[in-house]
Amino acid sequence: MKKSIYSALSVLAACLLPVFAQAQAGAVKQVKLVNFDLQSSALINASGAELSATNYHSPVYWFPVKVPSTVLTGLVANHIYPGPYQGLNNMLIPDASDQFNKEYNLEQYSHLPNDPNPWKKPYWYRTTFKVPAGDRGRRFQLIFKGINYRAAVWLNGRQIADSTQMAGMFAEHNLDVSRAVKAGAKNALAVKIYPLDYPGYPAKEQLKALGPFYENGGPTGDIGKNVTMLCSSGWDWIPPVRDRNMGIWLPVYLRTTGAVTIGKPKLVTDLPNLPDTGTAKLSLNLTLTNNTAAIHNGKLTISIKPENFAGAPVQFNQAISIAANAEKGVELTADKISQLIIRQPKLWWPNGYGKANLYRIRLQYGEGNTISDDTTFVFGIRKVASKAETTANGFVRRKFYVNGKEVHLVGGAWVPDMMVNRDSVRYDYEMHLCRTANVNLVRIWGGGVTEPDEFWNAADKYGQMVWSDFWITGDTQGEFKGSPDWPLEGNVFIKNVESTIYRIRNHPSLLVWTGGNEGHARKELYDVMRNDIITLDGTRPFIPSSSGFAKLPAGWKGSWPDDMPSGVYSGGPYEWKDPKDYYRLANDAKDWVFKDETGLPSQPPYTTLPKIIPNLVWDTTLPFPLNNSWGYHDAATGAGRYDKYYEEMAKRYGPPGSIVNFSDKMQLMNAVGYRGIFEADGHKLNETGGVMLWKLNAALPSVIWQIYDWYLEPNAGFYAMQNACEPVHIQYNYDNSAIALINRTHHATGSLTAAADIYDINSKLIKSVKVANVGLAQTGVKEVIQLKDALAATNGVSFVVLNLTNAQGKTVSHNVYWLSANDDFKTLSDMKHAQVQVKMIKTEKGTSENKWTLQFTNASNQLAFFVRPQLMKNGEEVMPSYWTGNYFSLAPHESITVSVSAPLAKLGISSPTVLLEGWNLDKQVVQLPAK
Repeated sequence: MKKSIYSALSVLAACLLPVFAQAQAGAVKQVKLVNFDLQSSALINASGAELSATNYHSPVYWFPVKVPSTVLTGLVANHIYPGPYQGLNNMLIPDASDQFNKEYNLEQYSHLPNDPNPWKKPYWYRTTFKVPAGDRGRRFQLIFKGINYRAAVWLNGRQIADSTQMAGMFAEHNLDVSRAVKAGAKNALAVKIYPLDYPGYPAKEQLKALGPFYENGGPTGDIGKNVTMLCSSGWDWIPPVRDRNMGIWLPVYLRTTGAVTIGKPKLVTDLPNLPDTGTAKLSLNLTLTNNTAAIHNGKLTISIKPENFAGAPVQFNQAISIAANAEKGVELTADKISQLIIRQPKLWWPNGYGKANLYRIRLQYGEGNTISDDTTFVFGIRKVASKAETTANGFVRRKFYVNGKEVHLVGGAWVPDMMVNRDSVRYDYEMHLCRTANVNLVRIWGGGVTEPDEFWNAADKYGQMVWSDFWITGDTQGEFKGSPDWPLEGNVFIKNVESTIYRIRNHPSLLVWTGGNEGHARKELYDVMRNDIITLDGTRPFIPSSSGFAKLPAGWKGSWPDDMPSGVYSGGPYEWKDPKDYYRLANDAKDWVFKDETGLPSQPPYTTLPKIIPNLVWDTTLPFPLNNSWGYHDAATGAGRYDKYYEEMAKRYGPPGSIVNFSDKMQLMNAVGYRGIFEADGHKLNETGGVMLWKLNAALPSVIWQIYDWYLEPNAGFYAMQNACEPVHIQYNYDNSAIALINRTHHATGSLTAAADIYDINSKLIKSVKVANVGLAQTGVKEVIQLKDALAATNGVSFVVLNLTNAQGKTVSHNVYWLSANDDFKTLSDMKHAQVQVKMIKTEKGTSENKWTLQFTNASNQLAFFVRPQLMKNGEEVMPSYWTGNYFSLAPHESITVSVSAPLAKLGISSPTVLLEGWNLDKQVVQLPAK
């Protein structure tokens, strides 16, 4: 295969989906190849040419797998190894490191005879498929969206690509197989997947609860020699992935087109008259490749129509001639084509600032009635920008803007599934959960993976801005350990960078490129990365690192376009902190001028805890209820993070009396901790760029560092974040006991009334304050009530109940705090029981989800504390469930209205119920209307 053709066909199949997916002859179509067979090359003596013969018959059994699938995923599906997500099953699977296998006696588990390490030799993937006879003479591309780590490809006895061409985890490979495909016949494809060049030596396993500090990426960080998912060698929230996720981890497609193909589309949306957004100008760049020896005279047709709202479509075409065996660049701009000027556009806004409006563009090239190529993708009209400024104390603070308006970033780091097994449904569920939590920014952490197209589609849909780190970390590229000389093959890194930019640059959700996590690549790679981002994208900022503590060497260029430092800071704290500590950090205005990594251990509720720790039998040598399985599921994060979290819980709320009581008290810790992070940041809203969690999600069933767990169960911290980051919010400031109003929106709040009531532990009203006309005309913060003297006069535990209502008397924000001068909350266990009644307000049946709106009323004279409704089906909680409020508290005779929705796929045909629990409530079950 000629290099020029290979390069020309590096199109963005990530965003290029076929308009015609049917299998009839002569159509432009893209068919996913799913059903493969898998086997180790240690057991297969045949060559690639032999394996890609349609009449090949193997003397060895092959394992059927569904691609995408890593090797380990395929072997687990075939019951060769146990599922590593559960219990200590990962300790029954050999590792890719020989030294590690010897240390833990894992060689005994290898499924290959006389081969103690089953991951050292390549694996074969093989499949067959048919092509219609009517497609004879057309062009065919094999598209590999992602392999790990190297691959060689044979089709019908002919080698198409070798392992020097296909290398690295993040490059997309488009192979011209027109000469090899047999139309009207059976075709055979063989793919040889090579393991990582350097599998990396992991750190010691987390086999003890409350264990020692974990060496992220291994003691030397040598996984960084590769361009891959660096955390696959183990981090303090994920064990080593035994095969390092070698395999075909993203889909494989066969694409059929005519002679001329469309490639590398780049759509730029501009708002030239900001702050006025009444006019948008679009520009489109792409390449047309003539793959034949004849001149083609055709036309390019462009169609644009709204995707998720009603509106009129736009269509136009351009006559374009392409010379034989040539590639032609096409540039279409609004200055020359009036149809690319959009009047009164529906803009794409991040979650919390407006609707994520989307358009769809379709590109067709054809001659006469014959369409040669036909592709489509979704985009949003929006413009992003960034600037850095130096604060009074010398710290650089970065701020981001969408459509000319400043956006305050609240969100967190996103980590990959341990075995990269998420699919489009899972991505949709998780992005929906993020939107429900009032997250507006998801950060793709640099030690993970640049997620597949399904992630980006869901982020676009749910208004999630995405911060995309490249695959550099301080633990592998020399900031803390490892080496700046890694990755060893700079050319592989550069090709993976370029391919990634091409693949995701048209997504409106992509806010910023980042050079790495807490570190940076060596200069030759850093410069190419930065320059490629400018030349291949050029529509969004680049910052050197996700940590302002990782300083660039003198003479290196900084962020783009302002050439300033990153202006964002990691470094935690990562352990549980009292909210007063977060307020001190925010008030000090040092690295909290933009904090992009902080968080706390965040125990899941008891609902999913038995799934994470299947054996919950207490080891009495450890604090109740721990055993060493907890360590493997991340309670051994080191530096005392989990045990301090546990000790502080017992100190504040009393030692747990049962595993359920333990879980409930941990939810109190989660709520207080996460609320402290986001409200401390919020009370300095106009003085900070944002705050982001380490982390949002889980790579496997885990007991720490997440707002929802691997089973999609939110913990109380999820709802504390949801409440703290709501568009208009009322809160208690721990630094001065003031009640503050926070307006995160770009518009005035209107006239509001703030009310603060203080109750004692027996629900006796001690103080009541109400202030009218406290609205804000713009984004910002206003202190409206002072409770310092009133709280100083209270004894023991007191509750502060806050309500913000609009001019119509509707509650805009509701918030409840439990406070104690000495942080002793043990008397919460003595609270008298309350009675909460549930009233159905509305049922909404949709095409993908059903939704119920309910009113919860405290019908007693006692404060109802930490009320938790759960959507149930057949005795199990429906996950995911999207609640607009949860873990809420109600003053005597107070009501709150919340909604819950859930996917129809999870609801089934039975009628759901709501299980209502609470700190001082008797359980009750509420029947919901039938589906």
